[in-house]
Amino acid sequence: MPARRSTGDPSSLLTLVRCRRVWGPAPTGADTLLLAGGKVAFVGRDLRPPEGWPVTVVEEVDADAVPGFIDGHVHLTGGGGEGGFATRCPEMTLEQITAAGVTTVVGLLGTDDVTRHPDSLLAKVRALGAQGISAYMYVGAYAVPPVTLTGSVKRDLVLIDEVVGVGEIAISDHRSSQPTMEELKRLVALARVGGMLSGKRGIVHFHVGDGKEGLRPLLRIAEETEIPISQMVPTHVNRNGRLLDQAVTYALRGGTVDVTAFEFPSGESVSAPEAILYMVGKGVPWSRITLSSDSNGSLPEFDPSGRLVGMRVASIDALFADWKRLASSPGVSLEDALGVVGANVARVLGLEGKGGIAPGMDADFLLLNPDRTIRQVWARGRPLRGDLPPAATASQSAARVR
Repeated sequence: MPARRSTGDPSSLLTLVRCRRVWGPAPTGADTLLLAGGKVAFVGRDLRPPEGWPVTVVEEVDADAVPGFIDGHVHLTGGGGEGGFATRCPEMTLEQITAAGVTTVVGLLGTDDVTRHPDSLLAKVRALGAQGISAYMYVGAYAVPPVTLTGSVKRDLVLIDEVVGVGEIAISDHRSSQPTMEELKRLVALARVGGMLSGKRGIVHFHVGDGKEGLRPLLRIAEETEIPISQMVPTHVNRNGRLLDQAVTYALRGGTVDVTAFEFPSGESVSAPEAILYMVGKGVPWSRITLSSDSNGSLPEFDPSGRLVGMRVASIDALFADWKRLASSPGVSLEDALGVVGANVARVLGLEGKGGIAPGMDADFLLLNPDRTIRQVWARGRPLRGDLPPAATASQSAARVR
């Protein structure tokens, strides 16, 4: 059984959306979407509803429809706290998420697993599902063994629909619990088996700091055990150039790496568009790269002695901004650029029905203006953001359709 989306009450009415072009993320040659029951029912050209059908028609003939973004690394209940209670980051809102074109999120905990809890994260995930987007979560935080909902990583994966993996487990970072190789191997093995039992991917999502080990612990797990490298996804790989080169090696060996959409306080980071283009230039397939925001996580700056000297809060706005820069780069196809925030993430996490626009998939999509700014955000067949026309039946809107 694949990972299932959060519960909600998707629309039961038919909606016809006419646009300029539909990207699925590959170009489809279509200009029309028919939505039913929160799903895409039809993708084609010049669809005309029969007279009298109860169809809401939305005319946006100068906009492009693209798959809704999936942000696979979001601190939904807020992160931070490395500088004391006053440095705890705030909880996220639906408005923040949809403003960035995100229709699916994966929440997680970070450094703080004392005042932040998996149960409150699960409550936030379910609240967002009730508000209309799709939301999932990783169980755990920086430390090993990870905090869980049921007392067991395997039980969480098997029994809690919204749990799609474990993370973010910290390695190569002075804030990690400094886990041994044996502890890491056992954790990844438990997540893999839990995923097998539940029909999920059971990914372990690793926060990678700027420590000298970098990705070597994950490479060792792949070399020393029977666990495939695809079971582990490291993030923040654009933290510095040395780590980025390790990410190239990791991806060329079959792993997927996650790039973060902001610049780290250290000044050594590589911007997300530059990092992605660098990896692609080294031969890494686009399909092995994802992009996430780390939104509402803290961006602490430490001096050489480990003392906190500054802090910022990551914003989900950076995801769309960096994606737009990537999509506008010479030689980058819109299909490839959409993949790093959509189809690639859905495949890695096993999110069935996400990351594309095709019959049977969830009706999560954006309508983009010609300058690739967001006009409307649709999730599970319902408009959540944008200037939307009043509902109209097919007969009432026949003149606009023609």
